[in-house]
Amino acid sequence: MLQSISHNVAGKSDVVAFKLADQDFCIDIGLVREIRGWTPTTVLPHAPGYVKGVINLRGAVVTVVDMSARLGFGPAQPSHRHVVIIAMHAGRVVGLLADLVSDILTISDDSMQGVPDIASNPAREFITGMITLEDGRILRKIDLAQLLPEIRGSDT
Repeated sequence: MLQSISHNVAGKSDVVAFKLADQDFCIDIGLVREIRGWTPTTVLPHAPGYVKGVINLRGAVVTVVDMSARLGFGPAQPSHRHVVIIAMHAGRVVGLLADLVSDILTISDDSMQGVPDIASNPAREFITGMITLEDGRILRKIDLAQLLPEIRGSDT
């Protein structure tokens, strides 16, 4: 289980970086409760295509969202290498399917840039900013409020 790490000081924040379809993304670490290995889900009939199903998390039923599918990269084919990031969003627990978690990073606010104007509207809705790293990578910071508007909660 991921400890609630919060080294936040003025002008800095912590994020969990992960990969989806060989692309780099992140979310605020304060949203993350734990990171689990992939386990098969129970499929929900008539669920949106980006919902893989639900898992049993210590007695609670948790919806698992395929972030690759939701962001338009196509559905992931989960294997033992994939992870489920258990996050808290709007008072509910949700699982986020990712290829792998790559880092936990402290980023400075001045490394955050806006999403380019040329980006499509869905990209601009789901991504709140672009973080440039010293190694040349660019992390896209995901806004869970926009990514998960249709998730009804963990009591499905």
